[in-house]
Amino acid sequence: MLDNVKEMLLKHEGMRTFPYKCSEGKLTIGVGKNLEANGITEDEAMYLLDNDIKRVIDSLDKHWHVWRSFPEKAQLVCIDCTFQMGITGWMAFRHTRALMEMECWLEASEEILRSKYANQTPNRAAYNSRQLALCQNAKKNIRPTSK
Repeated sequence: MLDNVKEMLLKHEGMRTFPYKCSEGKLTIGVGKNLEANGITEDEAMYLLDNDIKRVIDSLDKHWHVWRSFPEKAQLVCIDCTFQMGITGWMAFRHTRALMEMECWLEASEEILRSKYANQTPNRAAYNSRQLALCQNAKKNIRPTSK
């Protein structure tokens, strides 16, 4: 029966993967999910987060595979920055990334603070800068890919 219910609701509501205003003017997504009245559950938010993290990691693997050879704190910075600004935004950090590739962690930590990103989100940039600085004495954390 559940399959029939899904089929019926998909037929009547349609499927939209971007937010839109329904006929009543409410912000809606998916299959008639009224975000204004119902929002999403914590489980739904965590499901979306898991998908976004996977997308970010896949994007880093595709565009800058060397990130996997970095210490864990540096890998987390790569994930955080790519999550926030997308892979195109993170790839624009040419100087920071070049310093990371040379394992110049202190210099990379300073370079990341000289960005528009640091002006827009100063607390987040300062945190990521500190994480990169901590890599100065860290050993590489090469982990097998878990795809």
